[in-house]
Amino acid sequence: MNRMFLKPLRKALSDEKSGGVVLIICTIVSLIIANSAFKEQYLHFWHIPFAGLSLELWINDGLMAIFFLMIGLELKREVAVGEFSRPRNAILPVAAALGGMIVPVAFFLLFNLGLPTQSGVGIPMATDIAFALGVLSLLGKRVPTSLKVFLMALAVVDDLGAIMVIAIFYTKDLMLLDLSVALGIFAFLAVLNRFKVHSLIPYFIGGAAMWYFMLQSGVHATIAGVLLALVIPSADRKDGRSPSFMVMHKLHLPVTFIILPVFALANTAVTISSDWHTLFAEPISLGILSGLLLGKPIGITLASLIVIVAKLSKLPTGVNWYNMIGAGLLGGIGFTMSIFITLLAFDDQEIINTSKIVILTSSLLAGVLGYICLHMTLKKS
Repeated sequence: MNRMFLKPLRKALSDEKSGGVVLIICTIVSLIIANSAFKEQYLHFWHIPFAGLSLELWINDGLMAIFFLMIGLELKREVAVGEFSRPRNAILPVAAALGGMIVPVAFFLLFNLGLPTQSGVGIPMATDIAFALGVLSLLGKRVPTSLKVFLMALAVVDDLGAIMVIAIFYTKDLMLLDLSVALGIFAFLAVLNRFKVHSLIPYFIGGAAMWYFMLQSGVHATIAGVLLALVIPSADRKDGRSPSFMVMHKLHLPVTFIILPVFALANTAVTISSDWHTLFAEPISLGILSGLLLGKPIGITLASLIVIVAKLSKLPTGVNWYNMIGAGLLGGIGFTMSIFITLLAFDDQEIINTSKIVILTSSLLAGVLGYICLHMTLKKS
């Protein structure tokens, strides 16, 4: 009986679209409760203090550091033995990702330059890798493996860009002593890596300490997750025996099915007013909408075209330009990272709520449009 139950459970957990489905369910549940008779209790719950921080901050500063650790490990593996290990293969997704960051920023600034909402410029830069791959998986075997790899690599570079934006532009009240201690711990862990210390215990203890001092320094604590990923030993092997790969493998399920869903529950609790449709005429809304729905596909496709015309790279095997436009549309699914940057960019709760509503709407539209485009243009299986 147990085997009959566990087999489909394992299959569901390994299915890429399952993570996206769980995120959607959590978002819907959060929105329903936040607009019900229990909204006050629900909103209050996430602000309950625990060990000096609210539950919301533990999620956004603590659990999300683990998410960034996994992203950092994925990027390091891509550089070592994945898509980025050969420069010619890396050129196309890197260029597409850069185009998919720069053009959305231009669209956002078109509506928000010089306004107080200008600080949200990083919101339309990011791609939610879980949702984007989840939508792609709905198309089944019709999707060429090369298109999936391209979108995954693009999303990883997007996340790296978002991390850099967070580290550079969303740091407040810098405390140099605490930052120096955090960087000193990072340097010590780098020395352990250099001397081939493969036991993970000192890295996890040092990582926790680095996270604490990073939190106190004013630099967003999630950056500690990325720094820890850089120093966890990697044997640069494809057999999965390196500590780096093992940690990344172990983190996949808890990040996909616990951390990101909890983040969605805590950060999509938006109360929607009866005049919600008027929000879409505001500069912040127009900037996010145009950035995700227009800037992303235009930036990704145009940058890819430039690279290929210059003969620096070529289209992924079995992929045509219509498919690339579809992938560009899926790149407009901002969700997790866009909401995360919103929380860093603004203190005004009204602006935060407006941004969240527009991000959710834009991400939904990007997913639907991307699915339709790929459904119409991919070869029939």
